[in-house]
Amino acid sequence: MSVLAQAAQPAPLDLPEIDWRAISPELALLGAGVLAILWVAFFPRQRAVTAFLTLAGLGAAGWCTWWNWNLQDVAFESTFAADGITRFARMVLIGVGVIATLMVAHDEAGDRRTPPEVLPLMLFALTGMSLLAGASDLLVAFVALEILSLSLYIMAGATHRKRAQEAAMKYFLLGAFSSAFLMYGIALVYGTTGTTSLRGISAAVGDAGTDTTILLAGAGLLAVGFLFKVAAVPFHMWTPDVYQGSPTSVTAFMAAATKVAAFSVFLRVFVGALGGLSSSWRPVIAVVAAITMLAGAALAVVQTDLKRMLAYSSINHAGYVLIGLAAASAAGISASMFYLLAYAFIVMGAFLVVQYASRAGARERSSIDDYRGFGRRHPVAGGLLALFLFSLAGIPPALSGFWAKYFVFQAGIDAGLTWLVVIGAISSVIAAFFYLRVVVITFLQDATAPEGELSGSPVLGVALALAGLATVAIGLAPQRLVDAAQMAGHILG
Repeated sequence: MSVLAQAAQPAPLDLPEIDWRAISPELALLGAGVLAILWVAFFPRQRAVTAFLTLAGLGAAGWCTWWNWNLQDVAFESTFAADGITRFARMVLIGVGVIATLMVAHDEAGDRRTPPEVLPLMLFALTGMSLLAGASDLLVAFVALEILSLSLYIMAGATHRKRAQEAAMKYFLLGAFSSAFLMYGIALVYGTTGTTSLRGISAAVGDAGTDTTILLAGAGLLAVGFLFKVAAVPFHMWTPDVYQGSPTSVTAFMAAATKVAAFSVFLRVFVGALGGLSSSWRPVIAVVAAITMLAGAALAVVQTDLKRMLAYSSINHAGYVLIGLAAASAAGISASMFYLLAYAFIVMGAFLVVQYASRAGARERSSIDDYRGFGRRHPVAGGLLALFLFSLAGIPPALSGFWAKYFVFQAGIDAGLTWLVVIGAISSVIAAFFYLRVVVITFLQDATAPEGELSGSPVLGVALALAGLATVAIGLAPQRLVDAAQMAGHILG
């Protein structure tokens, strides 16, 4: 063969090694989402089947997560890490998905105006969230973040109510703005280190020849993008309006699942890849955590709408998780992941009671005045609301919220952030006021208007029972889950 003929032949492609097992839970969620959206396209009125397909997909993803529980691997050319953080986040996300599916199914049964595409979109959002939790490359993290964000933008406006559509538009515009910051940060990090791989970035951070000035600028822009997703001050302005305007089922899903996914990648990028620069970014994160805790608690005190109060409460709780990030240690990672587990089921339970208390086929009952005497007329639902609020307040000793704060505060003290833990304790005292105020109104005050028909259903009852049992079970026996969270403190990618 001539030299020209040899040169004309194309060079063989260097194909990456594909490990389908490492992403089998994500494939299960994606496959179920595709099947569900196809079913909705051809049979939009058969909503029960859509809910069944969604639960089947979550069940399959749960089985795959159990199958991969001991898998420790960095797959797809070091772009996806199947490690402790990924496993733990998958477990929480699947549990949140099951409860959210029941909430959406209840919405669809009571109000036929609810679009049937919500459940497939939720599966696509969960796929993006799970990929985000395991992303070991900044580009994979960005793509996963956009997958979940685009799904949530549509879900937020998933009714014909004007307030929901306004919430979706605000979320979309501000989300696009934060994505620009994130991409610019990725560009600066790549320009400095020559890679988007978290392993490569970690190696470059330890290299004396790396320009840390530009790298820190990129890290700051990455932090802006992540802080927006976790609703930390001063990037929290979208949260109250979006939480109040979105359907309650979507709000509950966003409040729980988005924080789990966003904090997972936040911890992986900063404590893992940028851990060598922790002396530079830790003080900034600590200050943001302090402001977030105090501002969230102070602004929640003056709210008259329960959904807005829970929105500011979520901002407050983001500050507690940031303590674990500021600790910049394996103990901080595990404490943060345990906090996300406990908070996810508590906040979903609180929104479940809001959904239960809404008038069937009419408006949501989210004003705090609507809950006057609610606990005496509906002792089970009122008792569960008190349980969730007590747990959010961190009242000891047998509720998951108390143990979540305890482990985060302990990690902060061990990392020398005692001053930040003191601020966290002060904000907890402030937060206890508005939580207990709702409990007092619920049980000790008389209703000011006729109640009307409530929107309870067996499906919603099952969801409430699951959230209540999870809150109590995590609080009564936290050690086993703490052990699982400690495994999440060792980052592979």
